[in-house]
Amino acid sequence: MQAEEGARLIEAAITHSVIGCFYRVHRELGFGYREYIYALAIERELTDAGHRVAREVSAMVHYRGRPLARQTLDMVVDAKLVLEIKAGERLHPGATSQLFSYLCATDLEVGLVLHFGREPAFHRVICENRLKQRAGR
Repeated sequence: MQAEEGARLIEAAITHSVIGCFYRVHRELGFGYREYIYALAIERELTDAGHRVAREVSAMVHYRGRPLARQTLDMVVDAKLVLEIKAGERLHPGATSQLFSYLCATDLEVGLVLHFGREPAFHRVICENRLKQRAGR
């Protein structure tokens, strides 16, 4: 059953690779750096693994079918996966909601919150395109 479930995950191969890179970075650097340092390290690890990485990607938020404002995504991997990098003792409770909002503003369906805390943790967030409101976009 687990293999069947894994095969149905959106962008399973990319997320698996990114999670591996995340754990390698955490093992190497440990806990205590700023998000910026972890973002640079994960970018390097991902590019070394053959991924295309775009940093600080701009996405337009729409309101009632009209452009409202731009927001910045930490990272997009292979034009398919949004990464939100977090560091600190505790992960803010709204971190996954923030990533969900980012996904809603794009045509991307899956993202990962990578928490470089004392213990590494990741959270997978999904927002399928078929469920997104598309009025005026």
